[in-house]
Amino acid sequence: MNRRPAAIALLATLPAAAHAHLTSSGLGPVYDGILHFATSPEDFAAVVALALFAGLRGPQHGRWTLFVLPCAWLLGSFVGLVAITPQSNAWLSAASLLVLGALVALDAKLPPAATAAIAAVLGLVHGYANGSGMNLTLPVALALFGLATSVFVATALPAAAVVRFGDAWRRVAIRVFGSWIAASGLLLLGWAIRGT
Repeated sequence: MNRRPAAIALLATLPAAAHAHLTSSGLGPVYDGILHFATSPEDFAAVVALALFAGLRGPQHGRWTLFVLPCAWLLGSFVGLVAITPQSNAWLSAASLLVLGALVALDAKLPPAATAAIAAVLGLVHGYANGSGMNLTLPVALALFGLATSVFVATALPAAAVVRFGDAWRRVAIRVFGSWIAASGLLLLGWAIRGT
């Protein structure tokens, strides 16, 4: 009886294979896509601004945005992959932040179809910019899957949180945050103009 715990303890201390990177698991490219989105503040801020706007407008707007935006982003990324030259997206990012921040700040009353159209345009444009700048040596489909999944999550969480806000003061706080996003877009536009 005393030998069994000692044998188990000895087996538990034997080294096993350790992997510091995810290349063997197949998740490396997926995480590359997630990391690409997470380290692109202009993309992340635009997605959050659209999610806040959709949440302010209600559940139907949120549902349309939740499914149209990632699909359009994925489609735009695939189109961008075959682009001849990468496109600079400083102007597009500035315009996206400025327009979306203004929509949130104004709490613009748009129909669900208009919100879905805005989501489609945002996804296609930003997805194209992402795809045209991606490295083709990666397993690209997995990286784009990670990117689209990140867009889905970054849309779902803020939109779902804002849809639940019934208090007027919380809606005003979101609108103020939208004005900050618009101001960020204006600042980015100034940098884009100065850089040309």
